Amino acid sequence: MRALISVSDKTGVVEFAKGLRALGWEVIATGGTMKLLRESGVEVINISDVTGFPEICDGRVKTLHPKVHGGLLARRDNPEHLKALKENGIEFIDLVCVNLYPFRQTISKPDVKMEDAIENIDIGGPSMLRSAAKNWADVTVVCDPKDYDQVLEEIRATGNTQRDTRLKLSAKAYTHTAEYDAMIATYMRKQAGLDEKLFLEYDLVQTLRYGENPHQSAKFYREEHEVPYSLAFARQLHGKELSYNNIQDANAALCIVREFDQPFCVGLKHMNPCGAAVGKDVVEAWTKAYEADKVSIFGGIVATNCTVTREVAELMKPIFLEIIMAPKFDEGALEVLGTKKNIRLLEVNMEKGAVDQKQYVSVNGGLLVQDLDVKTKPVTADMCVTKAKPAPEQMDDLNFGWHIVKHVKSNAIVAVKDGRTLGVGAGQMNRIGSAELALNQARAAGVTEGIVLASDGFFPFDDCVTLAAEYGVTAIVQPGGSVRDGESISKADEKGIAMLFTGERHFKH
Repeated sequence: MRALISVSDKTGVVEFAKGLRALGWEVIATGGTMKLLRESGVEVINISDVTGFPEICDGRVKTLHPKVHGGLLARRDNPEHLKALKENGIEFIDLVCVNLYPFRQTISKPDVKMEDAIENIDIGGPSMLRSAAKNWADVTVVCDPKDYDQVLEEIRATGNTQRDTRLKLSAKAYTHTAEYDAMIATYMRKQAGLDEKLFLEYDLVQTLRYGENPHQSAKFYREEHEVPYSLAFARQLHGKELSYNNIQDANAALCIVREFDQPFCVGLKHMNPCGAAVGKDVVEAWTKAYEADKVSIFGGIVATNCTVTREVAELMKPIFLEIIMAPKFDEGALEVLGTKKNIRLLEVNMEKGAVDQKQYVSVNGGLLVQDLDVKTKPVTADMCVTKAKPAPEQMDDLNFGWHIVKHVKSNAIVAVKDGRTLGVGAGQMNRIGSAELALNQARAAGVTEGIVLASDGFFPFDDCVTLAAEYGVTAIVQPGGSVRDGESISKADEKGIAMLFTGERHFKH
């Protein structure tokens, strides 16, 4: 039995080759792999001794040869194939261990030159993987060092790998080459200015019990590289597995948390915040967020950018919550919350940094792709377009409301005061409907003056300003941009309301 080994990632390859040799296999190797194995005391056959041809073109051509691919592709049950091999002096190759040039690592380097990227496009490697994978009935193909131990165990037990194992390894090899080719195609298309194709690569995290409803099947996938504020890379410390709806809601909560640097807490239901607040610490932030809407938070999700302490855990414990997310839970918090069997506790990486992510939304027969809406323009006093000016202490609330309203389903209106939400109007077919919802909640909370109102889109009419004045609103932040902006400004001047235009819209459909 003969194995051909040629790897860029040399993790575990010495031990693997030694294992094959101990089982009586011949080992053929190329270039750097051969050098490493020989230096490690492994008896190795040079690929050139098999092909009878030297490696040429700086190693670009070494395994592209009939004595390699004939030995891989010939079917052992086909007399004509066996005859052709015998007539041409070709021996079987029973196992291929190959992983590919580090193209991804190369193009990830800053200021990488195209000629460097080109030199890291593997040709012989994918060819060997595909040949071996095609003939999986007879040939074992290994592209992942994680499979070395299983392959050796099966050969040690029965003399060869199992048929089912070879099929799975074949599928992994084709996946490996498909991902590799997609990565190269994406890079080359970008260099050439082509964008009519989109290749996506995601790995399965878990198969979910069901989707949005029990009759829908669902799975959860994640991209290869970890990003902050991502549920896909969160560490679950406690509780049952997440559902499809849990994941959707939790992601929406993390997007809101990302907006804030000061201690912040948000409660969320159905992808909309039902209570959010900043505070001097996590206890105050949670208390204010909970008091913003004690009814809606029932069965909801909570996220904070602070460590969850025993003190705040004691306050959260009596409330029925599905999930609590934070960058860290201290031991006291885990002791308190760990007594609740079903609550999910998730530690999430919340490191700040540049965000260069895309958002993908499926539509029937298609896919929408856009940049994530992560940048929020600060609200400043010079944005005021009315005679009345916001009080200095209201600037914090204007900014708070503006950062919250962008994460509420459009049409979105948020009423705030003293760093917490008073009312949230979400997803209405007209803006006045959302304003009525938010302001009625504020009134129900007993707040009737000094309210700040934030709107994700412009006011098409002055009716929202009129309504705001009736509910004690004294400052409004909105994008502006309506052909009737003048009417809203005039009404605000009439009612003594300060209104600021950011020039930036934050629709969320």
